[in-house]
Amino acid sequence: MAKYSRIEVAMTMKENGMIPLFFHSDIEISKKVLKACYDGGSRLMEFTSRGDFAFEVFGALNKYALAELPGMILGVGSVTDAAAASLYMQLGANFIVTPVLREDIAIACNRRKVLWSPGCGTLTEIAKAEELGCEIVKLFPADIYGPEFIKGIKGPSPWTSIMPTGGVFPTEESLSSWLNAGATCVGIGSQLISKEILDNNDFEGLKNKVSEVLEIIKKIRK
Repeated sequence: MAKYSRIEVAMTMKENGMIPLFFHSDIEISKKVLKACYDGGSRLMEFTSRGDFAFEVFGALNKYALAELPGMILGVGSVTDAAAASLYMQLGANFIVTPVLREDIAIACNRRKVLWSPGCGTLTEIAKAEELGCEIVKLFPADIYGPEFIKGIKGPSPWTSIMPTGGVFPTEESLSSWLNAGATCVGIGSQLISKEILDNNDFEGLKNKVSEVLEIIKKIRK
């Protein structure tokens, strides 16, 4: 069962401005990545469900967060059906992120009052997601659409909250382009938690990188 309500999760997404995305099959490495992000100031993590037995890793990771990292909100991404969403919510997922808009996932999450964020690529899809109760829409893959797409959407739909994922870089230039266009928050995966960091076990470097990104976001928002 989720520890945090969908409203609490949505507010934290807006306040933090950045959600790290990550998957690794090794539980101990995953814990170190999560701890580094936490120590860097992030209070969110999207664990992407992209490998065999990913749910087992997530279950262990969420237990670790609940015991050792107060205030850390874990969710799951790359969820493609309601059954998977239900499984992860049984393991305590606080939010569900999907690559596409699926009504069955919306129903499963809404039934438990868990935030869900579907991947959308048109205003019609975004409007449908909001009709189904979506708080924050995922723009994916964001690099295909670009910041101007968000600016265009916010014209006729200023109430829409959008999280671009895919094509967001942890630099001031990239973050400024998305946030100034109207993004509520951004999702960053391998550009933040890189293969190099993992290969070198550079968790201190990851902590510093997360802290740097969050400071850049604060600076942009002033």
